[in-house]
Amino acid sequence: MTSSQSPVTSPEMDPGIWSQLPEVLLERILSFLPLRNFLSLRSTCKHFKSLIFSPSFVSKHSSPSSSSSLSSFLLSHPHFHLYYPLYDTILKTWRTLRLSVSPLLSCAPSGPHLLSVSHGLLCFSLPNSSSFLVYNHLARSSRVVEFPEHNFAFELLTLVSSPNGYKLFMLGSSSGSSNKAFVYDSRLHLWHQFDRVDSVLGDNFLQEGVSYHGYLYFTTPEPFSIVCFDLESGKWEKLMTELPGQLTFARLVSKGDEKLLLIAGIGQHGISRELKLWELNEGNWVEIERVPETMCRKFMSICYHNYEHVYAFWHQGLICLCCYTWPEILYYKVSRGTWHWLPKCPSLPEKWSCGFRWFSFIPELHASV
Repeated sequence: MTSSQSPVTSPEMDPGIWSQLPEVLLERILSFLPLRNFLSLRSTCKHFKSLIFSPSFVSKHSSPSSSSSLSSFLLSHPHFHLYYPLYDTILKTWRTLRLSVSPLLSCAPSGPHLLSVSHGLLCFSLPNSSSFLVYNHLARSSRVVEFPEHNFAFELLTLVSSPNGYKLFMLGSSSGSSNKAFVYDSRLHLWHQFDRVDSVLGDNFLQEGVSYHGYLYFTTPEPFSIVCFDLESGKWEKLMTELPGQLTFARLVSKGDEKLLLIAGIGQHGISRELKLWELNEGNWVEIERVPETMCRKFMSICYHNYEHVYAFWHQGLICLCCYTWPEILYYKVSRGTWHWLPKCPSLPEKWSCGFRWFSFIPELHASV
């Protein structure tokens, strides 16, 4: 090209051509935009915004192989404010989740408290406004759910999401309602109040209820047993299945509605010497694995017999065991039958010795708030 020649530029496409393009092709073309770019574009047009619910867009961005997918362990701590370390279990690297979009989160004087995570939805408490905030980080959408009553104290809050909405479960008390169970139904935007089991759940407030076939399952302190709460009827039941012997603590984990598992300490006089894993099979607990001795000794030294600090959860083929006072995760890889430690996040200060809460975080664009 000589200096006298003008650079060749591509002619602009006639807007009329775009307007005549079949809708299914337009949706397919736009579905290939990076998710972050599309979420910015959708605010320019109602039709673009509606495309996030089109089959082509959903199939591309909901696929586990999609570059926009993310499967992570999320770490919460009282010193974090609007950002949370993530360990990406797909890319094997650390990231940071920043929650700077919602004004309600950024304006909370004492900072939001992350309480529960389920299928891409995060539930925060906003104590100064007597409400919860259910938040979808990927879709940048949120909903404020007011407490059932003012001056309300709650515990064991559990977020249970489904394709049709979500429910919030908790035990609560106030001046007018003590010793009650409360369930919020996002489809009706209503709280329902039910009786609770008196003192049967003890003081283990770190382990959420475990969702399995429409029930929330909880373990009780000694003498150990399992109780469940029907999220529809509000009725409590006791699981009439004999637990393994010599338990020192017990935690439940569920793989959706496919499996209910028990991970527990075995020992005498309240001191664990072993850690074992069982699966509920036709009404019986069948032992499937035990933690290697060296890993068991390390975990026992971490919690130092304070088993109320221990909690567990399922994360995409991993059974995770954690301690409130330790920034690592002991996890079991089901497909390989092997145990591993997730190392400490490199950005964590050494002085933090407690307050570590891990969650399974799998963002979903279409998880409705």
